[in-house]
Amino acid sequence: MNALIIFSLLLVLMLTGMPISISLGLTVLTFLFTMTEVPIEAVALKLFTGIEKFEIMAIPFFILAGNFLTHGGVARRMINFATSMVGHWHGGLALAGVLACALFAAVSGSSPATVVAIGSIILPAMVKQGFPKRFGAGVITTSGALGILIPPSIVMVMYSVTTNTSVGALFMAGVVPGIMLAFLLGLTTWVLAKKRGYPRMRKATWSERLTAFRRSAWGLLLILIVMGGIYTGLFTPTEAAAMAAVYAFVIAVFVYKDLKLRQVGKVLLDSASMSAMLLYIITNAVLFSFLMTSENIPQEMAAWLTAQGLGQVAFLLVVNLILLAAGNFMEPSSIVLIMAPILFPVAVALGINPIHFGILIVVNMEVGMCHPPVGLNLYVASGITKMGISELTVAVMPWLLTMLGFLMLVTYVPKISLWLPTLVYGPL
Repeated sequence: MNALIIFSLLLVLMLTGMPISISLGLTVLTFLFTMTEVPIEAVALKLFTGIEKFEIMAIPFFILAGNFLTHGGVARRMINFATSMVGHWHGGLALAGVLACALFAAVSGSSPATVVAIGSIILPAMVKQGFPKRFGAGVITTSGALGILIPPSIVMVMYSVTTNTSVGALFMAGVVPGIMLAFLLGLTTWVLAKKRGYPRMRKATWSERLTAFRRSAWGLLLILIVMGGIYTGLFTPTEAAAMAAVYAFVIAVFVYKDLKLRQVGKVLLDSASMSAMLLYIITNAVLFSFLMTSENIPQEMAAWLTAQGLGQVAFLLVVNLILLAAGNFMEPSSIVLIMAPILFPVAVALGINPIHFGILIVVNMEVGMCHPPVGLNLYVASGITKMGISELTVAVMPWLLTMLGFLMLVTYVPKISLWLPTLVYGPL
């Protein structure tokens, strides 16, 4: 009964158009002060202790690194390198967009940042070369979603904080699925481009490819610094995020010199604003999780789901349906912070690996970012292309279907997620 009251109250507040973070906080306070005897001091204490975790520091650092790279010309050099490698295939510039998104995802940790950085440069070039704007928008909107699957990933950090799962293992687990999804999105692009006769580019010489690689090497080196540092145990994921922020600042301002020192203040302010927004959501989600735990709701839901006789196969299907439905109303951070504490105990009780479960949630979040009504990537792409959300929804459909097929593959073949982290950390 309590669970029904809590979720009904949350839904009503969200339907008023209130931001999800405030809806969460108000739901908790209303329920606690009217239906329980929890002292107000406990709420205040939980607000502070809830985000007192070392891993959370990674979030503002990855946001700052991503913003430095977005403004610092790294994206343009990655596009040039990607174009030199695959531009001569059918739909060359579109394929270069997929590859550039995958490369930029490996340094930014954010899907909207990837769409902005790559899309704002490559979409005008695609239209100029003769690609329909709708096709280009479909490619970039969905490929940009790789930003939260290919590590480093802010969404993975949030899952880790919520479930006490290793961030390093999650980052490792995202590598193989990320590469696979990038390949499948590229394959979809190539098939459509070949079928419709879209333009190809002149094949670059190996000398031109080497030059393009040299120019983008400073940006690509960040992938090695972050993943190599975590893999070798040189530093933790949070320390890797701090290293990434400092390195991104140095190459953007002093190496590539695309970002002027006078612009650094604006980048810092933008990053602080985005970090504050996410941390505010996290704080309220921690409060919500505290309420759920104090009312014993996750345990009761776990017991109820287990009593239904759901095996792993049926449970994972139900999880996918719940998360895809949630993607219609909420953005990824909120979904992870609300749903993970509820679904995670059931997954563990059914013997599902926590790392595999985390990657499954992240792939669901990717799909949610590419469909209406609240798909973040759709809104970002809409701002770049000046296309309506309904038109963009039609545009992304072929790639969205590919992502849904990939989701089923990741759901029921855990080795895709677990092979690399098992290789690095041993049995998980």
